Amino acid sequence: MNKKAKYVFVTGGVSSSLGKGIISSSLAKLLQARGFSVTIQKLDPYINVDPGTLNPYEHGECYVTEDGAETDLDLGHYERFSNVPTSQANNVTTGRIYLNVITKERRGDYLGTTVQVIPHITDEIKRSIKVLGETGNYDFVITEIGGTVGDIESFPFIETVRQMKWELGNDCAVVHLTLVPYLKSAGELKTKPTQHSVKTLLEQGVQPDIIVCRTEHHLNDGIRKKIAQFCNVSKSSVIESIDASTIYEVPLLMKDEGLDVEVLKKTDTEIPEKIDLTNWTRFITNVKNPKKEVRIALVGKYVELKDAYKSINEAFIHGGAANEAKVDVKYIKAESVTGDDCEEKFKDVDGILVAPGFGNRGIEGKINAIKYARENKIPFLGICLGMQCAVIEYARNVLGFEGAHSTEMDPETKFPVIDIMEEQKNIDGLGGTMRLGAYECKITPGSHAFDAYKKELIKERHRHRYEFNNMFRKEFEGNGMKMTGINPGKDLVEIVEVKDHPWFVGVQFHPEYKSTVANPHPLFVSFVKESLKHKEERLKNK
Repeated sequence: MNKKAKYVFVTGGVSSSLGKGIISSSLAKLLQARGFSVTIQKLDPYINVDPGTLNPYEHGECYVTEDGAETDLDLGHYERFSNVPTSQANNVTTGRIYLNVITKERRGDYLGTTVQVIPHITDEIKRSIKVLGETGNYDFVITEIGGTVGDIESFPFIETVRQMKWELGNDCAVVHLTLVPYLKSAGELKTKPTQHSVKTLLEQGVQPDIIVCRTEHHLNDGIRKKIAQFCNVSKSSVIESIDASTIYEVPLLMKDEGLDVEVLKKTDTEIPEKIDLTNWTRFITNVKNPKKEVRIALVGKYVELKDAYKSINEAFIHGGAANEAKVDVKYIKAESVTGDDCEEKFKDVDGILVAPGFGNRGIEGKINAIKYARENKIPFLGICLGMQCAVIEYARNVLGFEGAHSTEMDPETKFPVIDIMEEQKNIDGLGGTMRLGAYECKITPGSHAFDAYKKELIKERHRHRYEFNNMFRKEFEGNGMKMTGINPGKDLVEIVEVKDHPWFVGVQFHPEYKSTVANPHPLFVSFVKESLKHKEERLKNK
């Protein structure tokens, strides 16, 4: 029999990018540390069905779940903090809600009634929220509402929160994250934006139970009392969320502020005395007090936009902490890398990662960076398109296949060493049609990948349409590029390695999606370890 889940909603006001995802993830971590089972979901107010077709400049990284859902990057935070895999059910957009309702209407499910926002849209949102609680056996379902209160797009979601709060009573709580700005000229914190934000929420029928105040300066007792009085909450429910040196500190700050205790009180849940954050605290100690440091270059198309590589950046933090080291990531714009400037660009790095992406821009720069890493024996990790570029570089410069390319970039190439997957050839639409989600990979014992994973069969997440072309497998294998990871179902190449190189690994999948605080990804741990080793050797031979 399933447990009866309790529901916590996290809304935001005043400004976007205050960190609702981090607060939601931190609350989940604290509840887990007290012994509760928790899942988190994100409701996004935009009309796209999912973020899969969104430009990284618009939305940052598109995160992929085990079941192949293309989702908001906040789901990456949820997994990294909670170590619980998410799925399609954990990210719902307005587009998805309306698509479901229209599909039902076309099917005749509403028996000819007029389809309206209330009850049909709000009922569908409710169903999407409750499905996790009813099927997942969780104690708590934390639901983050994207955007800010007062946005036109958010109205149906906030109305759903109002209805659920009314229906569920003490099995439901609302946490409102707001901004308390510091005015330098006045030398004081201002509560008016928070008051107005809560007023807007009240106008839509929702009284927040807890107010989390994002701030650059500590809230004094007077500020807390003022917010409590104006916003109808107790003083203990005014929680300070001060800027932290790392997002991973936020759960500890929220513990000190008693966020989890307030949520448990508001939902009439017995508060366990014990809270175990031992491993989390150890991880933060390693992050904040590294014994070593290593610089690794990230070569990508969107380096000016750090959120485009959010999971990679976090995987470097996890992999670094596992090595008691800080990874200093040097961002290099792919299209700026020419064959002549590699020595200058990479002189101070001890590892090179070539990032995933789509499209032709920056491809030659990525290939130049890979050539430099291969020839100069610098540890290298290529992810998805980064792996494909490694194959193209090897074909051109080692096998002598002049003009070798991917048919994505050059459909007429004589040497299509990367080609569209057979199952992708007749697909017209873009959204949700790639090879997505977790697939098996069998690793060759004795390879770098096997040394990292320490097992033969793994499952990793994918997001691509193009693959290594097996027509050329013999030429590569016979000339030093080994296919060390193969999908056993379709004989697809998943991992390539260069034989005479200290550590050169290209992977068709996205290892960064599975890296968490509790389980740093083995490839990133191994890559950082090899980069540290390279640095040691380099300094010794100076």
